[in-house]
Amino acid sequence: MKTIGSTIIMLALVPSLFADNSRELKLASPDGTHEIAFYQKQVSPAVNELCYRVDYKSQPVVNESRAGLELDNRIWEMALGARNLKQPACWMDNLEVDSVTYQPETDITWQPLYGERSSVRDHYRAGTLYLSKKDNSGYRLNIEVRAYNEGVAFRYFFPEHPKAIFHKVVGDLTEYALPAGTKAWTEQWAQAFFEYLNIDDIKHPVERALTLELPNGKWAALADADVDDWCLTKYLASTDKKNTLTSVMYSPVDVVTYYATPWKIVMAADKPGELLEHNDIIQNLNPPCEIADAAAWVKLGKIMRETTITTEGAIATIDFCAAHNIPYMLFDWQWYMPCTSHDGDATKVVAKLDMPRVIAYGKEKGVGIWVYVNQHALMKQMRELFPLLREWGIVGVKSGFVQYASHRWATWMHDMVRLAAENHLLMNIHDEYRPSGFSRTYPNLLTQEGICGNEEFPDATHNVTLPFTRMINGAADYTICYFDKRLKTTHAHQLAASLVFYSPLQTIFWYDKPSFYHGEPEMEWFENLQTVFDDTKVLDGAPGKNITMARRKGQEWFVAAMTNNEGSEEEIPLTFLDKEKNYLACIYTDGGEKIKTSTQVKCTYLLVNASQTMKFQLKPSGGAAIRLVPIDRQEMKKYKKYKGERL
Repeated sequence: MKTIGSTIIMLALVPSLFADNSRELKLASPDGTHEIAFYQKQVSPAVNELCYRVDYKSQPVVNESRAGLELDNRIWEMALGARNLKQPACWMDNLEVDSVTYQPETDITWQPLYGERSSVRDHYRAGTLYLSKKDNSGYRLNIEVRAYNEGVAFRYFFPEHPKAIFHKVVGDLTEYALPAGTKAWTEQWAQAFFEYLNIDDIKHPVERALTLELPNGKWAALADADVDDWCLTKYLASTDKKNTLTSVMYSPVDVVTYYATPWKIVMAADKPGELLEHNDIIQNLNPPCEIADAAAWVKLGKIMRETTITTEGAIATIDFCAAHNIPYMLFDWQWYMPCTSHDGDATKVVAKLDMPRVIAYGKEKGVGIWVYVNQHALMKQMRELFPLLREWGIVGVKSGFVQYASHRWATWMHDMVRLAAENHLLMNIHDEYRPSGFSRTYPNLLTQEGICGNEEFPDATHNVTLPFTRMINGAADYTICYFDKRLKTTHAHQLAASLVFYSPLQTIFWYDKPSFYHGEPEMEWFENLQTVFDDTKVLDGAPGKNITMARRKGQEWFVAAMTNNEGSEEEIPLTFLDKEKNYLACIYTDGGEKIKTSTQVKCTYLLVNASQTMKFQLKPSGGAAIRLVPIDRQEMKKYKKYKGERL
């Protein structure tokens, strides 16, 4: 059964606190920017329809839309003795609003084990709409609603049924009636390229988060949270309502009450970058950490893949990792065989690889070893395998080609993460799975794919769309490929991508080998790069055009700018810096043929301060990366001051 906090259960089962005699729930965020209302309309003598609407700064984001779930409990009703219940055309039709309650405003701050910022504020107003059927069926449904400054969220809650009738959810009736002229950045699957479509042109279900460009110049995103006991839900244009998205469930969901569905999230903002800055709302809607000793063994950092699956190749890669501050190395598929068959055995290592020697050498050099395991082996031997991998000294598992979309496989996959936690194993889920905040509850799940990353060699325009779309969900294993000749972007673009695409476990040199490195000086960017941060700011950008981000770790700032296929001029005000300090800016840009290295990255070192604005001429498909380090007056004498030139 889905884990639900005792406080939430109390609120759901006891209509207390601030009761409201009206039949409409209205909530505004603490700052008043987001407003949401739930209410019921009688559309015919025997049919009630649950509706809601969402406004941002008094302008519509979601116009009046239908809400609710479709259930088919007929067989269970009869099996459990309720054999004469009249079946309405839709399960929601004969629900009636009983009452509304409002809970005290919540405003707490908590510290995640890791993230894009070291402190997260959880600030919202909440209310619950209570509905029931008056046909002696014992059915009840609560609508739990929260209004944050970052967006609004709601979910459906089934109180415990008095006759223990199981609930079979067969459809999600939630719709999103959007303002006419709204456009969406859509993907049909998690690793797809983008289509920029009118709402009515979304003819196939599309992924979440779904970023929307509203006709009034505002931005919105539809997302979800706390989905570990549900199926994948996507969005599709309604066939009979203009400018309206419907919800598409991948499979039915079997419910044992009491039970809460995932949260549905509607975020709105003035700028697209604010949607990314506000994605902590997803973490806040997930339960707190369940791993008591997580801080002792959940460690973050960069990781490099070993491509030869040999002992010699592994030793060379470990040496490279140790020399360049990369704490993890991965054996991808084929360290056991056959990988994509139920006949494979992940407890047996291929003969050309001396796994005990590699693990021992890694420990000696401070490099932990990860292994890829395909779903076939995980299904067959996960409970045997995970304790064995821990005994070997393996630190993490990258699960490959796992099914996750149906209710059955969603619970299986999240239980896999729980089992890994029991065995102190870190995890990285590939391929299609997208996060919805589960890493807050089980932080051993460091990252996941669910992104069209560098394995597919996307172009720069795709890359500068991702921050405003996929990255709203959370961490993504983009798999940076640095030296590969197939790249469609510059190398400075790739340096910037390693900062922009947040992942506590940041894969670099995906297709590369240690022998590809020939002393390129910009390697220091990767050596100094952090993968978790104390603060994150989106300084500028829009989907398909550009992105500029700044992330702070301690007193150091890391800044990245990426442009699309056409290139752009970028200006970066340094107002986020400490006004009392001077900084050394270590700047990495595309230098062209004047730079006589294979990557043609130019390294420049200049003094800057918070009063300045740095200017860049980014080449087509290019980028820039900047590390800003506080510097004392004595050290300043070694460097020139930045004088506003375009870099």
